[in-house]
Amino acid sequence: MSSPKTFPIKESISEIKKLMKSANPMIAKRLQALLIFKKNESLGISKRIVAKELGKDHNSIQTWRTMYIEGGIDKLMDHSMIGYKPSSITKEQEEAIREQMNNPENGFVGFVELLDWFDAKFKTTTNYKTFHGFVVRKFEAKVKVARKVHIKKDPEAVEAFKKASIKPAKKSSKQKRKDLKK
Repeated sequence: MSSPKTFPIKESISEIKKLMKSANPMIAKRLQALLIFKKNESLGISKRIVAKELGKDHNSIQTWRTMYIEGGIDKLMDHSMIGYKPSSITKEQEEAIREQMNNPENGFVGFVELLDWFDAKFKTTTNYKTFHGFVVRKFEAKVKVARKVHIKKDPEAVEAFKKASIKPAKKSSKQKRKDLKK
């Protein structure tokens, strides 16, 4: 078995801890790995042990270690993630989608029909994946939904039907006990 790679770390433990407090969570994990390397600087520590301690893959630890060795703390703390792109769906369009989704008479069965309606109304050609992600993120919609109520369904007729039915479909536990005592 080969010995762990040792490398000099210029920053002190207190400096690394201070940087960890002000860094975003992604960078904080990198600094936490560096802190473990710093504490074991004299003997060295395996990337696999550090990975196990942090709950990360050993290849990530190796990448972070290499970044530090090549460019120091500045390169370790640098990342190119820019976050979310601005939405291609405007506030007006978002409000129209909200109205359609909350309208019980809309008759949409799934996201494809909603997307077709959206493209026809706003004269766009929106990507399905983009649209689906937006609707799920903004409105917490799910792909599988309960069956829609028919537009012409009469709520009063439903209540009359329920009142007219003689016995319940399922007996309660109290009713079962009474039947057993008889």
